[in-house]
Amino acid sequence: MRFKRATTITVDCFSNVFKLVLYRVVTGVIFYSLVYLILTFGLSFIVKSAEFQTLTGLVKEFFRALALSLTGGDASALTEFQTNFHSALLAFGSLLVANMGNIVGSVIGVCLMYLLQRIVNGIAQFAIAGIINDRMSSYAQTRFAVSYFRNLPRAALYQLVYVPLAFVYDVLSLAACWFLFFYMPSLLPSFGVLSVIVSVAFTMAAILVLQAVKLTFISAWMPAMIEGKKSVLGALKETMACRKDFARRLGGFLVACYLIVFVNVGFAVFTAGSGLLLTIPLSFLFLIVMQFVNYYETKGMKYFVAKDVISGPDDEKIDHQEN
Repeated sequence: MRFKRATTITVDCFSNVFKLVLYRVVTGVIFYSLVYLILTFGLSFIVKSAEFQTLTGLVKEFFRALALSLTGGDASALTEFQTNFHSALLAFGSLLVANMGNIVGSVIGVCLMYLLQRIVNGIAQFAIAGIINDRMSSYAQTRFAVSYFRNLPRAALYQLVYVPLAFVYDVLSLAACWFLFFYMPSLLPSFGVLSVIVSVAFTMAAILVLQAVKLTFISAWMPAMIEGKKSVLGALKETMACRKDFARRLGGFLVACYLIVFVNVGFAVFTAGSGLLLTIPLSFLFLIVMQFVNYYETKGMKYFVAKDVISGPDDEKIDHQEN
């Protein structure tokens, strides 16, 4: 029932998807431009270096040598290529070691831009969360700009705490799934391609389960700040301590994760990727609505599902009479 109500609210708030799309396009252009500048000033010497040019030239030479070996039976070209490629690779490695400071600085700069972009985009999601809460609590139609600037201080504090924690969790999750993908086949009977398929299936399942667990644990964080008026750390403490209907919330988020993957992959395939401009922001919107529906239900609070439908502990319908 919660999933159905969250879907109804998401559809009713669909216009916010276009606001997220526009916001992400603008911030994406800005941050990708900054990343391009960082890589250009920090790593352009690699592309322009003689060592890199030699290495890329040898890659092209490899295919010529391979063709001569296959057609003419002359393997000397491949032997010569191997010697030249080894020398070029050593020279290129020496170039990288000599300029390690620039490389490390560029990598750190790109990582910082990535984290900053997540924070800036997260502020927009917090603003959408404020709109969702106003709509669910009083069916108010709050404008994006109003919610954005009204919640900006709290949103910035929330993102400054949430983004590093989520980043560490995601990195550890990917590391665990990477280990699972490469080592699971060795634990399975040797069935060739079937073992690889099983490994991929279990790895994808592990990724989605870990994301569902994360969403379940943080599901009350934003709602507690926006509706509960708690501080960032106070709301974090509340969401981590919330054990009521944990299994139900986990099941809902797990279904949501699978549905999001199915919808996004389907739209990516059948729209040549253009549909992702809508489905990705829609996915974020749906997950935000899921958090608030779970928060209201867990707290035993009533909320608007539709203009004339209020749900909560005792679901009821109301008719609005116009004066």
